[in-house]
Amino acid sequence: MNRTLTNIFNKGSRTYYYSSIFFPPKIREDVFKLYSFVRIADDFVDSVPQQEKEFHAFKGMYKRSLTGENTGNIVIDSFAELMERKSFEESWVNAFLASMEADLHTQVYHSVRKLRKYLYGSAEVVGLMMSKILDLPEDSYESAMMLGRSMQYVNFIRDIQEDVYLGRTYLPHKELQENDLQSLNYNHVIENPEGFTSFMHRQINRYMNWQYESEKGFKYIPKRYLIPIRTASEMYKWTAYMIHRNPLIVYLYKVKPSLARILTQIGYNLFTL
Repeated sequence: MNRTLTNIFNKGSRTYYYSSIFFPPKIREDVFKLYSFVRIADDFVDSVPQQEKEFHAFKGMYKRSLTGENTGNIVIDSFAELMERKSFEESWVNAFLASMEADLHTQVYHSVRKLRKYLYGSAEVVGLMMSKILDLPEDSYESAMMLGRSMQYVNFIRDIQEDVYLGRTYLPHKELQENDLQSLNYNHVIENPEGFTSFMHRQINRYMNWQYESEKGFKYIPKRYLIPIRTASEMYKWTAYMIHRNPLIVYLYKVKPSLARILTQIGYNLFTL
């Protein structure tokens, strides 16, 4: 396993990293290649200040890799090899990069309908790429997209404080207004905690509906692959549950499962799936 890719994954997501190490070695290596590519692109647009030039350089390097050029960038070259070997559709990667580029400019999404294009590029196509890595049947693709979408939505819910700092509102602004809220700034929210709680419960219920639909596709996943996928899925449900209990917690700290909780869930899945 390349140390650079391992470090990127480890620093980027504790839940995904410790879940993914339970994939078989070859699958694990491919997952690390995929995650490193999407993580680096996302980091460029989420940094403060944003690294717009670096993002476009990364995008340009990726485009050159499609011609067979060895760019010398381990993240891009590893992803290009994976993309060709596993037959990722170029349109999927283009959609992902388009969503990342949108983060350089778009600040507010007014409705779920307007957010769906971003969700497709930032998360659903990653589910499709994972399906290719795992050689799942096409019947699983809809569920894979739904799982990516649902997990991304929990990220929006969990990361409200961080996104406010970056000037972004992913959660539908229209639904904020329906709860007598004009923004997710803490100083505004604390004046109407009941409205905020109602708003957050609605968002978590939406996530849970998508999560429920995504789990219908678990029947397509071999047990050896399902263990890490279900582990990550359960950790996201735990995160949503904790926020549902106390929505204002998102302003105190970033809700994440501990390593002990992740490993306990893995152990449970090993013996029950």
